[in-house]
Amino acid sequence: MLRSTATSVLSIKTDRRLDAPVIMDKRKYFDPKFNKTAVRVLPGDYYITNEDEMLVTVLGSCVTACIRDPKTGFGGMNHFMLPSSEDGKWGKTAAAMRYGNHAMETLINELLKSGCAKNELEIKVFGGGNVSSSKVKIGTQNGKFVLNYLQHEELDHEAADLGGPYARRIHFFPATGIVQRLLLRRKGDTALLNDEAAYEKRIRSQPVQGEIELFEKD
Repeated sequence: MLRSTATSVLSIKTDRRLDAPVIMDKRKYFDPKFNKTAVRVLPGDYYITNEDEMLVTVLGSCVTACIRDPKTGFGGMNHFMLPSSEDGKWGKTAAAMRYGNHAMETLINELLKSGCAKNELEIKVFGGGNVSSSKVKIGTQNGKFVLNYLQHEELDHEAADLGGPYARRIHFFPATGIVQRLLLRRKGDTALLNDEAAYEKRIRSQPVQGEIELFEKD
């Protein structure tokens, strides 16, 4: 994990190989409405912090997990999608699940390394909207995956807002655990999903790198 000289954790994302962390501080900005430093979490990214920051992401078919430990003050967010093939069919199940596991395990493992306890994690999940005209319900698949993942790992979730026909904008405040969800109903809002569309195109043609090591259960 990369750390600053203070107690805060620098933002981290996965690069095009999906496994190498790089600093993404340029995605920080000051939001005058909330009077806080905000951090954009783009598709394929994750971010953890123990500062009083606002984590922001826009979701179409993708899913985000907002996770924190109120005792340590650390919290984080990811933004991921299971890969599908060009013909609209889901590829090898093992590959798709490995990709989703990677996104969840990376965020959770980084929080555990920061001193968070598995049994103290507060988890809220959002997204999985079916926002495209495709017959393949990618959003539904992503939503089912994250709920199945949490059940398999024996992790409870406090809230879930998944599925439906709309994109979402999520504001997560790890310091308090508050999540604000805005449904994006206007046609003009679809422009906000350009990053997600580019991300989906990339992961269709790029295999997941490496194996995933699941964290140890208590």
